[in-house]
Amino acid sequence: MTSSHDGDRPDPTDGAPARGYLLDNARAEAGERFVWLAELFDGVTRGHFGRLGIGAGSRCWEVGAGGPGIPEALAAAVGPTGYVLATDIDPSWLKDGEGYEVRRHDVVADPAPEPGTFDLVHARLVLVHLPDRARALATMVAALRPGGWLLIEDADTALQPLACLDDSGPAQRRANRLRGGVRELLSGRGADLSFGRTLPRILREAGLVDVAAAGTFPVGGPACNRLEAATIRHVRGELLAARLADEAEIDAHLASIDAGELDLTLAPLISAWGRRPVEG
Repeated sequence: MTSSHDGDRPDPTDGAPARGYLLDNARAEAGERFVWLAELFDGVTRGHFGRLGIGAGSRCWEVGAGGPGIPEALAAAVGPTGYVLATDIDPSWLKDGEGYEVRRHDVVADPAPEPGTFDLVHARLVLVHLPDRARALATMVAALRPGGWLLIEDADTALQPLACLDDSGPAQRRANRLRGGVRELLSGRGADLSFGRTLPRILREAGLVDVAAAGTFPVGGPACNRLEAATIRHVRGELLAARLADEAEIDAHLASIDAGELDLTLAPLISAWGRRPVEG
């Protein structure tokens, strides 16, 4: 996912609770996940940018950018007369000097950069993982100019919790058990698995107007398969430590993915947008 709140990783034997973002940027698998998330969702996100009128001269803030795909797309859209700021608590996957500025920034703990100046503030798969979502949202709203747009895109895993919709055999049932294990790990780190459906309401409650939303639901294909494999490798240690799976089960699942035996899917991505009112 494209946020990057690094987690402390205590020894699972010491009884300390896990903290921080489960799918942090510190591991090589994060780069794989960015590639496949971009394949699945960047076209959807770019479509929303166009719908909201983002173009030459626009000022944009990409929050929890993770990988470079969306900052590069925004830089291409706004051109040399515009400005794109890409921030992350761990910006190591971003490329400063590629048409956008990179800053290390924690959207929960740090104030809004250049408040009241952005035509667009965007975050994808960020808020769902943050326990203090309200504070992060307030920071993003504060960055908007009057008339500027906030676009939030987040998953609703509880709305569709399965890895395989066609639960037709042992491999599919195993995939669904492992997806349940990943959901349990995410919940334990403070993720709200029903968050996506709340986006229109929370944007209205934040004082935004012209609020609307849409959903995207990838069902099967190579990108879903490769994202699943990267995710399972990323959280393998946590699944084992929590006794949510064993080595043989994980290896068999990864082998089924590699063999093309599964039609893997994702949770729906809910995209919601709203505009800061123009005063007067």
